Amino acid sequence: MKHLLFGTELYALPILRPLAAAIAARGEECRWFLPGVDRARLEPHEIALPDAAAARDYAPDTVLSASNWVPPFVPGLKVQLFHGFSVDKRSEQAGHFRIRGFFDLYCTQGPATTVPFEQLAREHGHFRVVETGWPKLDPLFGPESPEVAALRAPANGRPVVLFGSTFTPRLAAAPVLLDEIARLIARGDRYWLLTLHPKTAPEWFDRYRALAGEHAAFVESDRLLPLLRAADVLVADTSSIVSEFVVQRRGVVTFRHRVPRPHMLDIDEPAALDAAITRALAPDDALRAAISGYANAIHPTRDGNASERVLDACRAVRAAPPPRRKPLNAWRRLQIRRELGYWRW
Repeated sequence: MKHLLFGTELYALPILRPLAAAIAARGEECRWFLPGVDRARLEPHEIALPDAAAARDYAPDTVLSASNWVPPFVPGLKVQLFHGFSVDKRSEQAGHFRIRGFFDLYCTQGPATTVPFEQLAREHGHFRVVETGWPKLDPLFGPESPEVAALRAPANGRPVVLFGSTFTPRLAAAPVLLDEIARLIARGDRYWLLTLHPKTAPEWFDRYRALAGEHAAFVESDRLLPLLRAADVLVADTSSIVSEFVVQRRGVVTFRHRVPRPHMLDIDEPAALDAAITRALAPDDALRAAISGYANAIHPTRDGNASERVLDACRAVRAAPPPRRKPLNAWRRLQIRRELGYWRW
């Protein structure tokens, strides 16, 4: 089988790379199509197709998408992998559970997403749903990599705190927490790993990079998985990395989360950050139970084999196509052709 790995943002790379490894282990073939992503970010062995015409000519058996859309004119089974968890940034109809009519298969992360998508599959009838787990998280559950060890080494036994922030202005913690984080870093009793969403305004990248030194490091977001594994506690906002971190059953401090939940220690003011981190590093029984319950709902599997299950699901669904055809969605199809500069028919 031939597979096309599709994404439109830098954060697609860590989602798709575990799949690429699983494809190679099976002796199958894959190519990358990443419109809008600097191909210099790829490794030498990761072969990128230059444009939409090349993607269509490649004629893949599957198109594995880490975006919310996929080029409908490219052959193959269209597979939605998701670029994050459902984290209440917007309504379900406009966000995670929006059906755009392009996908044949939704590979869900856990019961919290499987159940709603199965209901939507019954309503729409033109796609199938298989709970596979999320390929991006496979590295969280395998042997610890040298990169994770290198990220932790400068801590010299101190607790490691990861800070990550979304780019959405009304939700982002980065501007509000900067001074307090700088103060806590200077104190030196914890080691900090700092990262920002790639769409964050450049001025905040500059200011957070300036905090790096003996007690902190700034790391680009395409290396997020090693960061998540290296940290003992996470500080974030209404960002999908909260869910990605919690599946490890570790404590999280959120800042003005849009929909705070029992597994989070949500704070409203920067002055509360220090005490919340202390509590997250040593959660009580009630907090531990809330963390475990949420993790089991969103991503119960911890075997690191989500990529294998995705590939198995692709093979099974190709053998049993849905009973209904996908909707025409002509206007959006034309928009995609314009975005990709592709007008062959």
